[in-house]
Amino acid sequence: MENFTSLPTGFHILPFSFIAQSPAFILALFTGIYLLGVLLNALIVTLIYLDKQLHSPMYLFLCNLSFVDMSYTTTVIPRLLYMLSSGNYKVSFRQCFTQIFFFFVAAGSEDLLLFTMAYDRYVAICKPLHYHTILSNKVCSICIVSLWSCSALNSCLLTVSTMNMSFCHSTTIHHFYCDMITLMKISCAGKEILYYVIYFDGFVFGLFPFLCSLTSYTKILKVILLIKSGDGRKKAFSTCSSHLIVIMFYYSTAASVYFLPSSRYSDIQEQVCSLLYATVTPMLNPLIYSLRNKDVKAAVRRLLWIKYK
Repeated sequence: MENFTSLPTGFHILPFSFIAQSPAFILALFTGIYLLGVLLNALIVTLIYLDKQLHSPMYLFLCNLSFVDMSYTTTVIPRLLYMLSSGNYKVSFRQCFTQIFFFFVAAGSEDLLLFTMAYDRYVAICKPLHYHTILSNKVCSICIVSLWSCSALNSCLLTVSTMNMSFCHSTTIHHFYCDMITLMKISCAGKEILYYVIYFDGFVFGLFPFLCSLTSYTKILKVILLIKSGDGRKKAFSTCSSHLIVIMFYYSTAASVYFLPSSRYSDIQEQVCSLLYATVTPMLNPLIYSLRNKDVKAAVRRLLWIKYK
C-alpha cells in the first residue's frame, strides 16, 4: 500500500462518459432498475421465508439467489446514484477495494448458485425418486455454506491481488463502479499476478460452473423430449429454455468484460456488458426463476388472502 501515499484523494470515477449529456436520464434509469430489482427479489425472499410449503431445496436456492441479486445491485447502484445526484465522483481507495470485495463475493455466489440450481433441476427431473435423498436438508445446508465461503475466499484473493497494483500516472476510472479490469488499465506495475488470478478465477468460477450447468440442462432436455404429454413437454421445455437463456446471457456478458481483448471501444463495451450482467440480470432473475413458477404464484395468493381476510 506504500504506492498510494502520494495519491491521498483516491480514484476519480467517470461513469458513462459517452452519454454524459443526460445524467438525469441515467439517474432515473438506474433508480428504476435498482428499486424494481430489490422489490422483486425481496418479495421472493419474504415469500419463501413465510410460506412453509416453499421450504424445499429448490426454493432454498432461489431464496439465496434473490439475496445475491439484491447484494449485487446494492454493491454497485447506490454509490452510482450518489455520484450522479451529488456530482462527487471521487472514491477513496478503501471504498473502492471494499466495493470490489463485496462485488466479487456476490459474483462468485451467483456463479455457483446458478450451477447448483441447474443440478437441482437435473436431479428433480432425471432422478425424481432419489431427489430428497441426494438433496437432503443437510446436503443443501452444506452447499449453501460452502458456496458462500468459497466466494468470500475467492473475493479476498482477487481484492488483495488488485490492491498490490501501483497507480503512477492516472487514477481516473472509466466505469460506473470500481472494477479490477478498469484498475488494471491505469496500473503501471503489479498487474502480472492479477492476470493469472483472473484466469484461474475464470476457470473455477466461470467456465467450470457454466459447462456443468449446460450439461445438466442438456440432460434435462433429453428427458423432456421423452415426455408423452404435449402440454407437459411444452411447459417443461419453456421453463428450462428460459433458465438456459438467463445462464447464457449472464456468462456471455461477464466473459465479454473479463476475457475479450481490449479494443477501441472497450470502455463502452465493458460498461454496457457490466450493466447487463450486474444490474439487469439480477432484476430479471425473479421473473424468470420464481414469479413464473406456479408454487410461487400460489404463495402470493395465500399471502394476500391471509393479509386481507
